[in-house]
This record gives sequence, C-alpha cells and structure tokens, in this order.
Amino acid sequence: MRLRPRQSLFVERSLAALCDHGNTLSIASTGFGKTIALSAVVARSIEGSEAKACILAHRDELTSQNRTKFGRVAPEITTSVVDAGSKDWAGQATFAMVPTLTRPSNLAAMPALDLLVIDEAHHAVADSYRRIIDRALNINPDCRIFGVTATPNRGDRKGLREILDNVGDQVRLGELIASGHLVPPRSFIIDVGVQDELRSVRKTLSDFDMNEVAGIMNRAPVTDEVIRHWKEKAGDRPTVAFCSTVAHAENVAAAFNDADIAAAVIHGDLDGATRRRILAAYASGEIRVIVNVAVLTEGWDHPPTSCVVLLRPSSYKSTMIQMIGRGLRTVDPEEYPGVVKTDCIVLDFGTSSLAHGTLEQDVDLDGREPVLGPPLAKPSSLRCKHGSRCCLPPHCAATCCPSAWQPVAC
Repeated sequence: MRLRPRQSLFVERSLAALCDHGNTLSIASTGFGKTIALSAVVARSIEGSEAKACILAHRDELTSQNRTKFGRVAPEITTSVVDAGSKDWAGQATFAMVPTLTRPSNLAAMPALDLLVIDEAHHAVADSYRRIIDRALNINPDCRIFGVTATPNRGDRKGLREILDNVGDQVRLGELIASGHLVPPRSFIIDVGVQDELRSVRKTLSDFDMNEVAGIMNRAPVTDEVIRHWKEKAGDRPTVAFCSTVAHAENVAAAFNDADIAAAVIHGDLDGATRRRILAAYASGEIRVIVNVAVLTEGWDHPPTSCVVLLRPSSYKSTMIQMIGRGLRTVDPEEYPGVVKTDCIVLDFGTSSLAHGTLEQDVDLDGREPVLGPPLAKPSSLRCKHGSRCCLPPHCAATCCPSAWQPVAC
C-alpha cells in the first residue's frame, strides 16, 4: 500500500525518534490515517527479522480495525490477537486488548517484545497500561515504546513524559484541512438559555458532573430547540450527537424519531452485538442520527458523517477535539459513490467552543496546566469579513485569517 507523502514523512520521523530515544510519541489529527502510518512504522521495525511487536488498544473495535488496516499495509507479516476470545501470540505482530492483557495470567504469558505500540497513547499513564509497559520492559529492557494519538494532553494533566519523553512528529488539524485531507467545520454556538447554568456545573476528576449536566440539558424545551436547529442548519445530514447520560440520549433520540428523523442510541452498557447492529444501520443510512454517551468519542469513524451535535460540555479540550473530529473526515468517492461532503456542521448547544476556542492543541508532555486562549464572543456564530459563511473562527484558521472574524446573528 502506497502512503501519502505526509504519511511517509511521519513514518520516517517516528522511526528516527525511536532509534534515537528508544521511545517516542507521534501526534496526528483525526483523518490523517494514523492507523495506516502506525502500521507502516511497525512493519518497517520488524520486517525481515524475528522481532516481535504488540499493538495495544482499549476496545474490541480498535483492535479489529488496527489489525485489518495493518494487513493492508504489511500483508506478508503474520498477525495474532489477544482479547477476550483469543490468547494467541503466534503472529510476529500481535494486536492486544488492554483490559484482557493486563490480567496477571495473561501478562505472565506475554513473550519478549521488541516493539510495544500504544494506540490512543494519551491513555498510556493509566494503571492498566503501566502494568503492560512495565512488564514489557522487565522482559526486554531494549523494547521500544511507540505511542500515537490525536490528543496528547490529558484532561487530568497527567504528563506522558515518564513513558514517552519526546515527540517524533506532529500533524496538525489545520495542516490537514489546508491539504484537503479533512473538511473544514462550520460551527454554530447555540444558546438555548442554559449557558449560565452549564458554567456552574461541578467538575469531577474526569469531566463535568454529567448527571448535573443532564439536569440542565435533558429538558423538553431544550431538546425541541435541538431538533429545530438541526433541521434548519443540518438538513438531512448523517449526524452523530454526544449526550450527557443514557436517559438524556434516549430522550434526544426519541425526539428525533417523533420528528420522523430516524435515530438510535448507543452507549457502553449495550452488548457488542447490539452496538455493531446499530452502527451498521447508521452506516447503511437506515438511521440518520446516532446519539451516543461516551462511546463514539474516539476510535470510531463513518466518513459520510457531516454533522456533529454537542449536547454536553467538555471540561477538557481534548474531548471537544475528539468529538468534533468524528465529522471531519473526507469521503472516498470509490467507497461512497454519490456522496458529496465539503464541510461539517457543528452544533454546539453547550459551552465547549466558548471555553476552549481553537481545535489545535500544543503538546505538553509534562501535563502542566493548559494555557487557554481568550474566551470567544457570546453571539451564536461569527462570519468572516472575507466571505459569507457562518463559522466559529478558530475551527477554520487554516482557510481564513482569524483576525477577519466578526460576530453576526444567524
């Protein structure tokens, strides 16, 4: 499989950093094709030798996706899987589920590795990942550690430096929009009268208190406005919505269905088969709006998705970036004939865009307090003086000078 020039550069820089430091973190925004690039780094590291690699992921869907894409990049390299249904280390490259591998008996069976790869590497400092990393280095102190993520800065401000002490490469979202590998977002901040309430919501270690958020957002008048604005601004676009709680999501989906817009809910308490069935229905077009609770934030993509609805705030910028990123992928005309996608509508009914501004994120491996940009103006949207598109300016910095933005009423 031929890599794009920027992917090839990403691979070369990552390999050089691994060689120089024995570890590295490489960062690539949603839509770059980081799984393909990751696979190329693994293949280049172990091909033509007896070296073994393990690629970690925290969910079944990611493990399967990574293995499939690796097979496209390096079909000659054997693979195996360690997950709930299999404990097979026979392949030269093994794709492992973290919750499975971290169990003591499974860790004890792990062979010596020459390369340990951490997909969604912002999770690397979690205890489960640390047990795996420590075990790999205890067996082979020369094992190299390669992390890849789109959002390196953790909301809890735990730094990654103790595991990944350098950055091999960083591909920014603006770079991918400018090169045509992502579509630009058109973002609307929509105040339905709850922004002041949302600003007072209590923060927990992981995020805002979502039960408190639901008490504000899970109201019929708010949901009615969501449906109205979606019809007005998104039309009939394939849409992913992010909610605070399961009850909130179920009420939002019911409101869409009552308006004759096919919608379904997906959340972490559903079994795998049910989740796959719902996602397949969305991919086929049977469902127009998929409403989720903390399931589709990372590691899931359906490129025709061209509207993202934020019905919950995010205390951490990385979460906002991940949610909006679900709608920024371009569409391959061969895979989706007849589908035209030139942008992504973002409907933010919370306070995330006002709080965090730009979708770009500077890397801080030490996890210090992030420095926020100036707060955005409160109008529902802004328009560029160079054109007529309504948009939240920092999300489109790659296509227009930020200083050209001014508030307008939409």
